[in-house]
Amino acid sequence: MADTQSRTAPETGSPSSPGITRRRLLGTAGATGAALGVAGAGAGYAVAASNTPEQPAALASLGSEAVMFHGKHQPGITTPMQASGHLVAFDLTAGAGRKEAAALLRRWSATAERLMAGEPSPSDDTDVARDAGPSSLTVTFGFGHSFFARTGLTAQRPAALDPLPDFFSDHLDKARSNGDLWVQIGADDSLVAFHALRALQKDAAGAAKVRWQMNGFNRSPGATARPLTTRNLMGQIDGTNNPKPAEADFDRRIFVPASGSPAWMANGSYVVVRRIRMLLDDWEKQSRTAQEAVIGRKKSTGAPLSGGDETTEPDLEKTDARGDLVVPINAHARISRPDQNGGAAMLRRPFSFHDGFDADGAPDAGLLFVCWQADPLRGFVPVQRKLDRGDALSSFIRHEASGLFAVPGGAREGGYVGQELLEG
Repeated sequence: MADTQSRTAPETGSPSSPGITRRRLLGTAGATGAALGVAGAGAGYAVAASNTPEQPAALASLGSEAVMFHGKHQPGITTPMQASGHLVAFDLTAGAGRKEAAALLRRWSATAERLMAGEPSPSDDTDVARDAGPSSLTVTFGFGHSFFARTGLTAQRPAALDPLPDFFSDHLDKARSNGDLWVQIGADDSLVAFHALRALQKDAAGAAKVRWQMNGFNRSPGATARPLTTRNLMGQIDGTNNPKPAEADFDRRIFVPASGSPAWMANGSYVVVRRIRMLLDDWEKQSRTAQEAVIGRKKSTGAPLSGGDETTEPDLEKTDARGDLVVPINAHARISRPDQNGGAAMLRRPFSFHDGFDADGAPDAGLLFVCWQADPLRGFVPVQRKLDRGDALSSFIRHEASGLFAVPGGAREGGYVGQELLEG
């Protein structure tokens, strides 16, 4: 996949103290992981200070990874999960149309290309990330349903971008939903992510204004002894059944084919974004056994309650000594499975969020749910409809904002994202 190809920056460090790439870091994780885990944060500085080939600077590689901006697909879709993210929607300003939108996407693409390479923004850089590497930064652009009327391109609006249906569990804030334009920013360093956010916002001046913004986070790469599926704020492993790029039908499920319609969406994808509040006070009152029954998986390993490990196919017919289903009939893992939804599949790539506390002290926290598919009417919609009708998890979450965006294929060298639409 084009957006999984990465370019590693030169190793850092003095000539006598070379830095370390992520590949070298992973190769030495077994030898150094235990010591780093015990010593804690101070060990990072100690290792860096005495950097030798035998004792490499373990943290130096975190910022060196770079993802290519140009390619068949936009970055940030199959790119590995990043530690920090921003989701932002913009509305075109009064009087701005197709010409202004094209100029904006041209500016945004030029800025994203430079920042993803670890270079300063093309104009008036803030210096926030001056001493940082690319840190796996990705920037992804999409168009909302309203964009096409604003730019006189209604005839080019895809049928797949029709508004999502209403769901019973929705409690949506319209001010934090939808939008003309959508931007996803991800990076392994929070300052690098913010630097990109600020640069793109400044680029938009006069053409578009922020409609809403959401900030998220994940576990930092290298924080665990071995790579693991991410955990959400409920403590559950989240993403076990994600489609894998190596699977034969991955592209068919996630990306619009090159021969797809409309032509400007070739090699693109559709993203559904949902702000899902987790009612953590209620959830944390449940016993671990009760929590596992809601999900249908072990909290510790992500293994199905019917046995095995995280990747074991659950036995949905297995019963216990009393004759009860081991994986409850309303368990989230059962209801959301592709084979329980006519094969519907989507690539989930979320961020967690925490935006403070309510007046009663309840955390305003949860999941910025981001899922990718070739057609949301065959991906997200049938799964959400089924979850809406009987998912045990519904009692502990609330959908508070929603958006659907068309994300075109990647920009060619010298071009910009959306060029085929805006200049076609």
